[in-house]
Amino acid sequence: MVSVNGSIDQTTSMGAVRLTVADLEGVHDFYRDAIGLSDLESRDGIVRLGAAGDSAEPIIELAGDPDALPRPHGTSGLFHLAILVPSRADLARALQRVAETGWRLSGASDHLVSEALYLSDPEGNGIELYRDRPREEWPVRDGVLQMDTLPLDLDGVLGELRRDDAEAPMPAGTRIGHVHLNVGDLAAAEAFYSGALGFDVTVRGYPGALFVSAGGYHHHLGLNTWAGEGAPPPPQSSRGLRQFEIRLSDQEQLAIEDVRLRDAGFEPFDEDGQVRVADPSGNEVVLTASG
Repeated sequence: MVSVNGSIDQTTSMGAVRLTVADLEGVHDFYRDAIGLSDLESRDGIVRLGAAGDSAEPIIELAGDPDALPRPHGTSGLFHLAILVPSRADLARALQRVAETGWRLSGASDHLVSEALYLSDPEGNGIELYRDRPREEWPVRDGVLQMDTLPLDLDGVLGELRRDDAEAPMPAGTRIGHVHLNVGDLAAAEAFYSGALGFDVTVRGYPGALFVSAGGYHHHLGLNTWAGEGAPPPPQSSRGLRQFEIRLSDQEQLAIEDVRLRDAGFEPFDEDGQVRVADPSGNEVVLTASG
């Protein structure tokens, strides 16, 4: 008998993000050369990339479909995937690598809890590269975590570069830190991610956006209606987000989430030890158990 109550497993983390891409070779080269990910074993026609030394743990998965069309404007889907690096020096190397390969940033921000770089891949998928500040430095006011969007001190970040960083790929420990989604309705998204799955709401202060997490993290998921209130899902043949992974600690926690989803009126699909479910905006979520 599975006991279901409270928040999601506090050790929950994010796993791989899978994208549908039309130019598989070009997008693969981008994630390898400009982002610094390493090739992992490809399976079932899916190209997998991860961090150096983390051969079993993909970060990005690419599903090639040369007939896939661009995701239409005003639809739900990926706002950005966020790759978390272990240190500020690693963020500095990421910044240098992007510049050396000729890609341009679309933004750079200090979020108080983190420092972040923004850009897009060749097919327009948004990417955040970021490092977290130590948790004890995260500002809290009246019991509420504070986040902001301030200019990033790029010179300060680049000052962390080391001589031996010249050809270093993304280091071991690099992973998906969070996923930020375009949704059609914030209330429905909150009912799914917080009400059904059990993530805790951490920040409500951004207009048209909501942030949720497990275990006191600043956010594992960002949810926004910036593509438009009521934004519909894109056609299934579109480029962009195919699925993203939420990783639980064990099979018992996975079973708990399965029950929670069914009790909330959703229809998860159990397959090969995973639980698949679409959120109210059509974003495909895959729940897995570590190990």
